[in-house]
Amino acid sequence: METTLTNTADAQSTGTQITDSQSTSTDRRTFLKLMGTAGAGLTLGISLPTAALATTQATAESLAFEPNAFVRITPDNQVIIRMKHLEMGQGTYTGLATILADELDAAWEQVVPEAAPADANRYKNLAFGVQGTGGSTAIANSYMQLRQAGAAAKQMLIGAAAKEWDVPASDITITQGVVKGPNNQSTTLGALANLAAKQPVPKPESLTLKTPDQFIYIGQSMPRVDKGKSDGTATFTIDIKQPNMLTAVIAHTPRFGGKVKTVDDSKTQAMKGVVDVLTIPSGVAVLAKDFWTAKQGRDALNIEWDNTAAVSHSSADIDEALRTLLEQEGTIAKQNGDPATAFAEAESTLTATYDFPYLAHATMEPMNCVALVKEGSCELWYGAQLQTLDQAMAAGVLGIPPEKVTINTLIAGGSFGRRANPRSDYVLDAVHIAKAKPNTPIKVQWTREDDTRAGYFRPAYKHAVKVAIDKDGLPTAWQQRIVGPSIVTGTPFEPYLVKNGVDNTSVEGASTLPYAIPNLLVDTHNADLGIPVLWWRAVGHTHTAYSTETFLDVVGAVTKQDPVALRRKLLKDHPRHLGVLNLVAEKAEWGKTLPKNWSRGVSVHESFQSYVAQIAEVSMQDNGAFTVERIICAVDCGLPINPDNIIAQIEGGIGYGLSAALMGEITIDKGAVAQSNFHDYQVLRMDKMPTIEVHIVPSTEAPTGIGEPGTPPVAAAIANAIYAATGKMHYRLPMEKYAAS
Repeated sequence: METTLTNTADAQSTGTQITDSQSTSTDRRTFLKLMGTAGAGLTLGISLPTAALATTQATAESLAFEPNAFVRITPDNQVIIRMKHLEMGQGTYTGLATILADELDAAWEQVVPEAAPADANRYKNLAFGVQGTGGSTAIANSYMQLRQAGAAAKQMLIGAAAKEWDVPASDITITQGVVKGPNNQSTTLGALANLAAKQPVPKPESLTLKTPDQFIYIGQSMPRVDKGKSDGTATFTIDIKQPNMLTAVIAHTPRFGGKVKTVDDSKTQAMKGVVDVLTIPSGVAVLAKDFWTAKQGRDALNIEWDNTAAVSHSSADIDEALRTLLEQEGTIAKQNGDPATAFAEAESTLTATYDFPYLAHATMEPMNCVALVKEGSCELWYGAQLQTLDQAMAAGVLGIPPEKVTINTLIAGGSFGRRANPRSDYVLDAVHIAKAKPNTPIKVQWTREDDTRAGYFRPAYKHAVKVAIDKDGLPTAWQQRIVGPSIVTGTPFEPYLVKNGVDNTSVEGASTLPYAIPNLLVDTHNADLGIPVLWWRAVGHTHTAYSTETFLDVVGAVTKQDPVALRRKLLKDHPRHLGVLNLVAEKAEWGKTLPKNWSRGVSVHESFQSYVAQIAEVSMQDNGAFTVERIICAVDCGLPINPDNIIAQIEGGIGYGLSAALMGEITIDKGAVAQSNFHDYQVLRMDKMPTIEVHIVPSTEAPTGIGEPGTPPVAAAIANAIYAATGKMHYRLPMEKYAAS
């Protein structure tokens, strides 16, 4: 069942979605066309040119050795590794470089990261078929691809040296970027670049990859290769400057679904430095030669908004709409066994309702993009996270083929899902303005207030959970209903992520409950509430991990079972879940007496094929206030590529999850976001960051995601610690606003 909460019967709010007919008509069609072509390119990701293609340019770079899409070795001995994934602070560049450099046996100091061009044929994400970063897939989908790319380059370099020195290839080694022969010959990778380019490109099946005992970088904490962030030399979109560039600041509709009716820009046009005022589908843009002038010009606009189709409801209305759906049977997402019979025969049952708010992404660098439109082409500079879709959307606005849209991917100051918008909202802001100003570079810069108010958000959800318990105190049936907006409905991802009316991103983590409970029923309602929504770090796991893990503690308390012991019983068939649980319990010394007024809570959750267990230690005050003192975490993400980066991502994910658990909430007032900046949408401050310990499970399994899995368990661990101390559970988040009950 789907419900729509809008101002009028036929009106559907789309937030900042582009509304011109040309761009919207090409959305799904162009995406599907690109999906078809993307699948015809890389099989193993290393088949770029023949050897001859590596030396076609009549420039100094023509001497570079480029055996495949991912590596280029220059005569000055640089190993340039092309990165198909966005570096947004998560360490992707370092992780990807680690993999390829290890197989190549390059010296770490000669590695140079370079963002790959937008080209899905060569650089698609093998996890979802288009070029893009998300779902904690960067390392997982690139692991074998980059190992093969490095091994192929190494084989060709050795072949070139063997021919040059007239010795068997088997007698040649490469160590730390130095090629050595049997007769004390030695040279560098760069010195062999021209000769190696003439070698035949080996087929993937002919490559010999290293065994784990031969790894030199994989498994080590290598220094970051995305340098310049601490000394200001790194270039983010906000840093881009080009000749004759104009900066645009946009007045977005305050109410979602509103449109521009009239604009009085007389005060703005009279301001020194203002160049132009343009109405675009998402609002009114003020163009100036610098940001501050553009912002002042925007503030001086007098806009009358057409709110005929705008959202008019508030958070209380949304709450009531979700609550109504929670009382109705939904579309079944997962069913095992016979839950109805199990409930009928249960010794006892427990029920609870959970409330989760809208959340902002709150990236450090607000949304921005630089666009330059010329006759028949477009060039973009920004932290591109979904290159293929952004190409298609920009091409639709301009009426040009997607391949005529060039994307220069820059590092980004965070994303947490926000820059991976299938509707390309902030990118199209820049494209629409640049279309009206051909041959002029346009930088669109959102303010923090724009970023907080103009969309997009982690959806609000409600859960209803019911558990049947037998005479031995074990759960025999688990029923969970999840109600909230669908993230992917209406996007190009809908055919792949919505099956039989179920948005997988709404139920993941609940529909895959690992516990040995023989009867399971998860159903769901997609509720269109008119507020633009998007994936947020860890997506559905951000709410399902909380409801499942906290309610399991309630079951344990009612049946007088230790939370860790209960989980051990129920995870007997899931060794990797059990592995992280046992490790974290050991490291936290579960059962050991804590300081006075301290308590602890545990949670275990799998997301993105990685397994994380966390124990939170919380100190309680007499007035009910609490402080999160310590988080101990165990993680199994397969083969650990770079332990230091894994620890950093877990620490960051915990901090991000704490922000939401303690204070994160976006509220709606008559169709508009009530919050505006960090004073009323707070994120975790340094003084609230607990001590964090991260323990990595040794593994030879294939590497899996690490950017998101640290976030889902933390809120549940904290809530369970408070519950252990007080007997009261937080069924509504954030915890600092809503009391436990």
